[in-house]
Amino acid sequence: MDVRLEPWSESALDLLRRINTPQMRRHVGGPESEEKLLARHRRYLALPATGRGCMFAVLLGEEMVGSIAYHRRGWQGQQIYETGWNVLRPYQGRGVATAAGAALLTIVREAARHPDAPHSLHAFPSVDNAPSNALCHRLGFTLLGPCDFEYPPGSGSLMRSNDWRIDVINPGLPSWRGG
Repeated sequence: MDVRLEPWSESALDLLRRINTPQMRRHVGGPESEEKLLARHRRYLALPATGRGCMFAVLLGEEMVGSIAYHRRGWQGQQIYETGWNVLRPYQGRGVATAAGAALLTIVREAARHPDAPHSLHAFPSVDNAPSNALCHRLGFTLLGPCDFEYPPGSGSLMRSNDWRIDVINPGLPSWRGG
């Protein structure tokens, strides 16, 4: 399967609109207005310049079929990397998300080698999102348990999520709570 990650670009705005549906966003508060969607797109374009992470379009061959990201954030008093993803419905269940997640882990492991970089990558899928929770397990994350997670950041809106963690500095070592 020819799955690869491409840094977010102007051409990915159409993909973002295709993701912005009730079905695709049911676990994260539903679709956003065009204004919020455009603001999100601008944040994604600007993210690499911050040095805090990167949003990627997931390509299957030459077609954009999803998105995946990592970025730094504070969590429980620690700096961590956080990830999240979307795969368009016609491409779900084909291993696209697993391949994209594995590619992202390689990128995050390289980023984590920099001084002061977080040593763990967390994912916070809704407790009700069985496919995303299964993906975390397939990728080798350890389930730390359910938590209340603010999404979108700064909104004050909490969602019930699972906190999944993987050590990106020492792969294969047991995960532990913390940075």
